[in-house]
Amino acid sequence: MLRELHAELGIPGDYGLDGTRPAYEEASELVDAGPNIVGHRQLLAPLPAARWAAMQSAAADDGVALLLVSGFRSIDYQARLIRKKLNAGQSLADILAVVAAPGFSEHHTGRAVDIATPGSRPLTADFEDSAAFGWLTANAARFDFSLSYPRHNPGGFAYEPWHWACHD
Repeated sequence: MLRELHAELGIPGDYGLDGTRPAYEEASELVDAGPNIVGHRQLLAPLPAARWAAMQSAAADDGVALLLVSGFRSIDYQARLIRKKLNAGQSLADILAVVAAPGFSEHHTGRAVDIATPGSRPLTADFEDSAAFGWLTANAARFDFSLSYPRHNPGGFAYEPWHWACHD
């Protein structure tokens, strides 16, 4: 199924085979992690959801707002994201630099969150200049979260200061 989906999207058959971009299974158990920045309910795996809530609360206690942009994404949802970008005229190479192929997104695990904060445009490198990014850098490890895609990451993804994952 995944191979056919990749072929339909034009994703090379050797995508991820070099080991730099691991494949991820979809989470089998998900819970409500609260609304995202536009009010849509987001899902996470149970332990990451609890740790996200604790981290968000601790940041708020320190005067820092951590806002959820996205949590769990299914393989089908990931494919829709890529189709939308292809239909908008973006090249597949440009898309795959910022969006993992279906089956290869950390969001499939239910352990990854994209984070925003007031005063910073969501999903942009500007997030690294925010108090939220500074707080996360200093404190996220206490909640078992880490930055997934730093500059020059082994997966070759674009730098994503907003993308953090819980590693339990």
